[in-house]
Amino acid sequence: MSARLLTHLRHVDLAVPDHDKQLDFYAGVWGLTKVAEDSGISFLAAEGSPEQYVVRLREAEEKRLDLVSYGAASAADVDTLAEELLAGGVQLISQPGKVDTPGGGYGFRFFDVDGRTIEVSSDVEVRRHRKIEEKEAIPVKLSHVVLNSPDLNRTREWYERHLGFRLSDTLSSPHMGEVMHFMRISNQHHSMAIAQGPHTALHHVSFEMRGLDEYMRGSGRVIRAGHQKVWGPGRHMAGDNTFTYFLDPHGNTVEYTTELELLDEDTWHPHVYDFSQPEVTDQWGTANPMNELVAKESFNDPDRGVFVAPPV
Repeated sequence: MSARLLTHLRHVDLAVPDHDKQLDFYAGVWGLTKVAEDSGISFLAAEGSPEQYVVRLREAEEKRLDLVSYGAASAADVDTLAEELLAGGVQLISQPGKVDTPGGGYGFRFFDVDGRTIEVSSDVEVRRHRKIEEKEAIPVKLSHVVLNSPDLNRTREWYERHLGFRLSDTLSSPHMGEVMHFMRISNQHHSMAIAQGPHTALHHVSFEMRGLDEYMRGSGRVIRAGHQKVWGPGRHMAGDNTFTYFLDPHGNTVEYTTELELLDEDTWHPHVYDFSQPEVTDQWGTANPMNELVAKESFNDPDRGVFVAPPV
């Protein structure tokens, strides 16, 4: 790829067996706003984000990650990316054209190397949003998504080659080797990370809060509502962001975060952090220890709905 054509993460789409239960969680205790619905599908926005929606929920027999959507700056960039992907042997699901979801736009879909559906779009109508006020503990925007892959480096190389992602940092250990790559498409430390897992699945979806106080108030609200806290509160070293992880009603891991690092891309060099060192996973030392049980929750259920893509 000659130039970076993606601009930011737009939304993450989830399929679940109990749509109403999932909707109650995301539009209730988690703090998103339902903005549209259509026969078993709900679109949820973050009040501080210009995106029409940041999460889409769809009722289905089996839980799965339906889609990860990214933005592009123009229709010309969308067309260029589609041409480059085709030339690179990537299977397109649809050709560039009108996007028929809230906000419209121009885009297309394709499979990544692990068989996930990815969407890229431009010219989506900007949603009327607002400044999140002090002590208002609801998500400002979608921060990042982390994906499990059974072949960490193959997935990293695919996203670098075809979509222009760049490596920010890596987590590794003497016993396990590399376990996570943090990838960026802007000066934000990561819009996506790739985790080594036993199968293709969603690792977690992260939502940015206004600040530390709002992050803690939001975390406390979810704890008081009785939802399972997996890990946190704490502060990672890679990305320097805060974290508290919870399970949604269908066992997907979701995160509240804030203060994710912004990089000087001209001078940045990726680090390899040894995550067996406790200060790497949590600089503050306030989170429960990272252990096999915490890691297992983030493996999630195998995503059987994905297309089995050939090696690229």
